[in-house]
Amino acid sequence: MLLLGKLLFSQDVTILIWKADSLEHALNEIGAYETFKQVLKKDGRNYYALWKCSELCSRIGHRQTSNSQRDDFYQAGKIYAEAAIKVNPAGADGYYVLSLAMGRMAQTASGDERIKAVKEIKANAEKAIQLNPGNGRAWHVLGKWNYEVSNLNIFERSAVKLFYGGLPKASLQEAIRCYEKARSLEPAFALNNLELAKAYVRDGQPQKAIQLLKELPFIPTKTEDDAAIREEGKTLLAKLEE
Repeated sequence: MLLLGKLLFSQDVTILIWKADSLEHALNEIGAYETFKQVLKKDGRNYYALWKCSELCSRIGHRQTSNSQRDDFYQAGKIYAEAAIKVNPAGADGYYVLSLAMGRMAQTASGDERIKAVKEIKANAEKAIQLNPGNGRAWHVLGKWNYEVSNLNIFERSAVKLFYGGLPKASLQEAIRCYEKARSLEPAFALNNLELAKAYVRDGQPQKAIQLLKELPFIPTKTEDDAAIREEGKTLLAKLEE
């Protein structure tokens, strides 16, 4: 009976995970998130459900119009990621989603909080890559980190020096390298395509950006954000082709 109970429990969790994955593929991210939470009610140490909850929180939070709801999702994403790392310290995805959640939080945080996150975002993305060099999403986060840090204004640079005694090494060229690495590992990643195009624009290579933006409409839709990403790419392309 004990063995039968364990088997039924395992099947129940497996079915819920399959349902959550199916909802995500159908672009119902709220539904996927709620279903992954059901998995965690049954198995609070389910690593896959923990890091997927974190990733979905970062995505869902990005679309919130209320600042408080947005911040709640980002904070939840951070908590889920930290729990995933505790369950499986050798898993790359936990560190990737922690870097993602912290990156999203930093984009909307106050100056001091944003500066404090600088080193941790980079450290977690690099840890994910160390554990799994083929994690294209972690390469994307590292690219975004380089893009943003290399673009800090003089006041933010001074704050980083005050906090850490020096500015972490970052450059636009390194951002492009990381974005290109992410692209080679995961070509069907609309956000990376758009961010790489922006990096090429800033680097004075508009033709490369134009080519990337022309490819964007043909990238398969994988997240609820992809439609907005394509629209932003369309607007940028029009400006570049004026």
